[in-house]
Amino acid sequence: MVNILGTSRQFAILWDFLIEMRESHDFEINQEIIWLVFRSYSRANLPSDAIRAFDRMAEFGLRPSVDDLDKLLYVLCKCKHVKCAQQFFDRVKHKFEAKAKTYSILVRGWGDIGEAVEARKVFDEMLGRGCALDVLAYNSLLEALCKGGNVDEAYKMFREIGSHGVEPDACSYAIFIRAYCEANNIHSVFSVLDRMKRYDLVPNVFTYNCIIKKLCKNGKVEDAYQLLHEMMERGVSPDAWSYNTILAYHCEHSEVNRATKLISIMVKDNCLPDRHSYNMLLKLLVRVGRFDRATEIWESMGERGFYPSVSTYSVMIHGLCKKKGKLEEACRYFETMIDEGIPPYASTIEMLRNRLIGFGLLDHIEILACKMERGTSCSIQELAKEMRGNKACVRSRNEETELESE
Repeated sequence: MVNILGTSRQFAILWDFLIEMRESHDFEINQEIIWLVFRSYSRANLPSDAIRAFDRMAEFGLRPSVDDLDKLLYVLCKCKHVKCAQQFFDRVKHKFEAKAKTYSILVRGWGDIGEAVEARKVFDEMLGRGCALDVLAYNSLLEALCKGGNVDEAYKMFREIGSHGVEPDACSYAIFIRAYCEANNIHSVFSVLDRMKRYDLVPNVFTYNCIIKKLCKNGKVEDAYQLLHEMMERGVSPDAWSYNTILAYHCEHSEVNRATKLISIMVKDNCLPDRHSYNMLLKLLVRVGRFDRATEIWESMGERGFYPSVSTYSVMIHGLCKKKGKLEEACRYFETMIDEGIPPYASTIEMLRNRLIGFGLLDHIEILACKMERGTSCSIQELAKEMRGNKACVRSRNEETELESE
């Protein structure tokens, strides 16, 4: 209930509910519940209210601990309210025995908003208070420095970590890999990878995906394939994004055979293609006129446990509408979508309707509108007006994003 009220920003009702629970003694209010309040206020861009919630913990018989402080600082920084988090910490730090974790949260927070100087100040204060530093604390500063463009300074610190009795982990190296990828320094990326191998450290799938994306952007798709093989050899399973990044390259370069082969490789490697995989491939096949292959892929999706959503239907309908002699087939996909109870995008209705009008097929428009009125979904029934042109087609932001991203 607290989460629901907080998410819907019904904060007055939320506090009334908590007070009622406190007075009824039917339910114990614990720290986790107050943490939900912290998060809700932070996400609602009300950092001062999140801080007041911390100050009100005593009203509910809760004595704030350093864990509560850490949670508040974390949600504030996560929502970019780093300045408020820092000001609050400076006000209350004398009341708590802050540890490296507390300072690391602030260091990472400043780093996330590109304030490397402030991050360094917090780190130096942590050193001055004699906190026992761990690799997470160092990683927070390394990441903050790299995000602030101070990669050389970060690397200098990285070389000194060992002398402080802390061994860098895979995350430490991953910070530099991401920084070098952003700087388009592929040579340095592979130098870091080689060093990780010497210390028997394995990057996670997200780090590998970052490199694969950069390789494909630079046209080095063969190197990307080699990295896929290296991942599997080192026990890291590529995910859909690993393959989709390479698939996007093949689709952009109209490499039909390699794109379809990659889908088969995904299935063989126990990584089922997702919505993005199929949407990219179908869009390519329709664009280049390989309608037979598009049909084969469409019919095989169900066998692989994938069932098309509105965006996948839209890829087919939009693509077919643009092809000579394929309007009838576009209508069939539209009808199937209606039969499946999937409300179409307004832009899909608009495109199909305009194409039918262009060919003088007004009776087809009425047939589709009647079918929509008989649909099982109220949303589809309402959209029948748009098919007839009785209501302006209004695109949603999600719809535009979906269509542009595929």
